[in-house]
Amino acid sequence: MDLPTSLRRTTVAAALLVSGATGKPGAEAQGVVQVPMVAVTATGTDRSLEDVPASMTVITREGLERRPIQDLADALRDSPGITIQGVGLGRQGVSIRGMPSDQTLYLIDGRRVNVAGSAIAHADFELNWVPKEAIERIEVVRGPLSSLYGSDALGGVVNVITRAATDRWIGAFSGYGALAERVDGSQTQIGAYAGGPLIPGVLGLTLSAQGQTRSEVPDAVDPRVTALENRSGVSGNLGLTWTPTASQRIDFTYSRGHDNRWRNLLSSGTVALPYQSKDEIEREQVSIAHRGTWGWGDTLVRAYRSRLHRENSVSTGTPTGPQTLTDDVFDGRVTIPVWGWHRFSLGGELREERLEDPTINTSGKDRVTHGALFLQDEISLTDRLSLTAGARFDHHEAFGWHTSPRAYLVWRATDELTFRGGVGSGFRAPTLKQLSPGYNAVGGGGRFTITGNPDLRPETNTSYEAGVSYSPGLWEVRGTVFQNNLEDLVETLCVRSCGVRGRELRTYRNVDEARIRGVEVGGGVRLPADFRVDVNYTFLDAQDLTDDRELTERPRHAINGVVRWEPEGPLSMQFRANYVGRQTVVQTVGTGTVYTPLSPYTLLSLEAGYRLTEKVILRAGVENIGDVRLANDREPYTYADAGRLYFIGLQASF
Repeated sequence: MDLPTSLRRTTVAAALLVSGATGKPGAEAQGVVQVPMVAVTATGTDRSLEDVPASMTVITREGLERRPIQDLADALRDSPGITIQGVGLGRQGVSIRGMPSDQTLYLIDGRRVNVAGSAIAHADFELNWVPKEAIERIEVVRGPLSSLYGSDALGGVVNVITRAATDRWIGAFSGYGALAERVDGSQTQIGAYAGGPLIPGVLGLTLSAQGQTRSEVPDAVDPRVTALENRSGVSGNLGLTWTPTASQRIDFTYSRGHDNRWRNLLSSGTVALPYQSKDEIEREQVSIAHRGTWGWGDTLVRAYRSRLHRENSVSTGTPTGPQTLTDDVFDGRVTIPVWGWHRFSLGGELREERLEDPTINTSGKDRVTHGALFLQDEISLTDRLSLTAGARFDHHEAFGWHTSPRAYLVWRATDELTFRGGVGSGFRAPTLKQLSPGYNAVGGGGRFTITGNPDLRPETNTSYEAGVSYSPGLWEVRGTVFQNNLEDLVETLCVRSCGVRGRELRTYRNVDEARIRGVEVGGGVRLPADFRVDVNYTFLDAQDLTDDRELTERPRHAINGVVRWEPEGPLSMQFRANYVGRQTVVQTVGTGTVYTPLSPYTLLSLEAGYRLTEKVILRAGVENIGDVRLANDREPYTYADAGRLYFIGLQASF
């Protein structure tokens, strides 16, 4: 029996992408598009983006190339539903639809990377595994996807899709320097990618590498303290693709990175003295996967290890002990078309998570094993109406079995008008440190001691959404309403000597019931004279129902926009604007807490490209034209910004 039209469209779209076809960019700021052919994250299978059963944003390689980007926080800043949150020490995390940033799961080609924040305070080390030259696209799913990916996907998923080797050698190189208007926060970056056949039709190779630096930004109130840390890092990736037969493919990948970071802090004694803290971070992932395309269906079997190691040193005092996170994962799936209108997937995952840290218990080691089975059915009810339903069954050593179901409808009423909506639930298990009865560590620069709690329950989220998009041709518009109902959020609470520096005791507890609801709207239009305008707006109503308070660090309003000019000639330009509305932060004052409102701010940037030859482009521009310097603002923002930057760079391809 022939496949229905909707599934045939998916197959054709996948073939076009593999052959190198490109679509005209659609509507989102900074390269975010609506029609980049196919997406895989929402179902684990190839789906045309117009039929994806989820709220999804895709950021293309072309969008990433237009401006300086040092990590995923930079890359995702312009996307709808995305909030850049502080994770401490001036570092940033990515929040999706107001969910905590540690509930965003990061993948590389569907593989997990270490969630560093689960073991290392104020960590953002998962944001910079892949050079942008090696990225094909970034897929962002807004809403829980525990039905496919289990714990950690409670808020959403960011999946970095890398470039694959083709039947001819291709490559890319870029380098830029960004000079801060004031003598701090300057950046440099260089990256390269190459991929092609070693044995045509049989063995392919991909290579990529990058190096980055960023100088320190001192705090405006006390220049002895660092607001934005000094960074330098290098990373590299190698991939081999072997196709022993036309129906089989074996992929081997190896990635490694090394980061150096340092910052100035104040000691916690009676007299606060400045000292320097330095982190050295080693990242590594090795993977092997077998993919089969058979007459009856498709298979994937994969094994991989991710490892992150951090060493800390200080100029005076006692450093934080070395920490090593290791994830060993074995997973697989089989996808079978059934009766011509079902596409059924069955899979499983076995993951062992290990942590070495002298503070976690007396032995300095702990581990937990996660096991899971999942099933999913993509049902073409008609040529224009599809239902995706599935569930994942996770087993955690401490909590037993947990079920995460999901159901989603997509109705293509016409070729231009699409309705979509669904419901899904997810969970996030507490981390090894949070659960360990022996965990005992000093935090907040010596302000308090924090201990683990073995009685914690998993965090849960039930999410509802409904959306519509209309794209008649030269313009498009879309909108989504959503609501997240959260229970048993894990937070730190003071239990003794609250507000007394050095004596305060904190622990983890399930305290919150919260509701986050909102609206995402956006659109784009092509204008005469080769202009295009794209805008998206997000409204968040985030409430802590336990205390009847607004959840902190969630801006109520956010607007992102870009005006792009791309004529036939060598010169192209774009102007970007990011508005972040009012939000609140919580501060400890004496023995109590104070909720402090933060003022809105707007970031404006101008980028230009000039094509010197068919393969070489000169890039230049100004980031943060208004010189908004959150690091130097007396308001207590939990993350920092370098202020106005002037950049120039070169981009080449072959």
